[in-house]
Amino acid sequence: MKFRITNHALEEIQKRKIPIALVEYVVDNPQQVLTQDKDIRIYQSQVNLGTGKLYLLRIFVNETIDPAAIVTVYRTSQIKKYWKI
Repeated sequence: MKFRITNHALEEIQKRKIPIALVEYVVDNPQQVLTQDKDIRIYQSQVNLGTGKLYLLRIFVNETIDPAAIVTVYRTSQIKKYWKI
C-alpha cells in the first residue's frame, strides 16, 4: 500500500522506539485489519520487539485520502483486548 506517515505518528513511533521497517511490514502484511470508523482502519499484528515478549502493534490508517496516511501507531501487551478471533 502506498502511504505517508503523519508527523504525529512519526513522533509516536520514535517515542515508543518502534522500528519504521516493522511499521511498514505490518501495513503491507497485517495479521488483522479492523475498521474503526468510516475513515480509519486498524492494521495490527502480534510482534516480538526483541524482548522475547509478544506485543500487539496497532497502526491506524486513514484510507480515505491519497496516499493513505498513518495517523498513529502504538504497541500494547493487552493482545486479548484488541485481537479479534
